[in-house]
Amino acid sequence: MSQTQPTTEQIPNLRRKQKSALKNLTIMGYLEGTSFLLLLGIAMPLKYMMGISEGVRYIGMAHGVLFIAYIVILMVAAIKIKMPLWAIPAGVLGSFLPFGPFIFDHFLKKSLKKSVKTTA
Repeated sequence: MSQTQPTTEQIPNLRRKQKSALKNLTIMGYLEGTSFLLLLGIAMPLKYMMGISEGVRYIGMAHGVLFIAYIVILMVAAIKIKMPLWAIPAGVLGSFLPFGPFIFDHFLKKSLKKSVKTTA
């Protein structure tokens, strides 16, 4: 059994709109997760170690916008895809943790792939 990331094409029985919603959620999750890592790994050390606060201002603002967009897209995708009950709280919790959106995306696609196999 492979541990690789399932893609939207590997999840059968999803309609075009559902695949599109899942792809949008994946992209937004990667953007939001990356902005959070940039904020924690680059901007905050620059501010607190070197006194350069501009990084936190700009990266923080971008991260805030991406966070809100991620939550909105998560809710839209949950409705379109009919995600499992655990998915919405896990997606929100994952957005507060470093690497959380990446891990959430992996487990969501794995769960969707498995649930389609068992119902097919």
